[in-house]
Amino acid sequence: MSVARGSTKLNPVVDRVSALILPIVTDLGLELYDVEYQGGILRVVVDTPTGGPAGVNMESIALITRLISREFDHSDPVPGHYTLEVTSPGLERSLRVPRHFIREVGKVVAIRLTAAVNGVRRAQGVLLSADENNIVVRLNDKSSTKTTEVTEMTIGYDMIDRARTVFEWGPTPKSGATKVNTKTQSEVNES
Repeated sequence: MSVARGSTKLNPVVDRVSALILPIVTDLGLELYDVEYQGGILRVVVDTPTGGPAGVNMESIALITRLISREFDHSDPVPGHYTLEVTSPGLERSLRVPRHFIREVGKVVAIRLTAAVNGVRRAQGVLLSADENNIVVRLNDKSSTKTTEVTEMTIGYDMIDRARTVFEWGPTPKSGATKVNTKTQSEVNES
């Protein structure tokens, strides 16, 4: 079941490919995040298990690509010509199915709705909860309806056009830096 762009149709190519590559990805200690097949491009997205070390390294991507290509040479699950892309979901990951949302609870998400709800078409905020039917988002002020109070919005998956996580940049501590005890001149004179 796909959430993106309102599509909930199952794709037989995606089903065949998923069944073939799931054991490969699992054996390598990774998780099959998503499989998409559109316009002759077969995109396989792999990730580390929830709670595991952050990110998939390039060696793992290269190994998975070789193993999948070898498996596809034997079983030929995709008709005609196609391009295989194996990738990780990245920092700002697309959220398309309920398990994607469930995995990202507690993170900031950006959502574009299929139609405006209470004057809101685009929402951004913290994903408070997710289940198989809908999500609850605590909206940022700029997403909510012109008030400064915190607003929570329950959104059904059928109302979501697109959704993704939002990476928030923060200050990076300098390596080797220690906290410096700084006092004003008056504090020095008092001691």
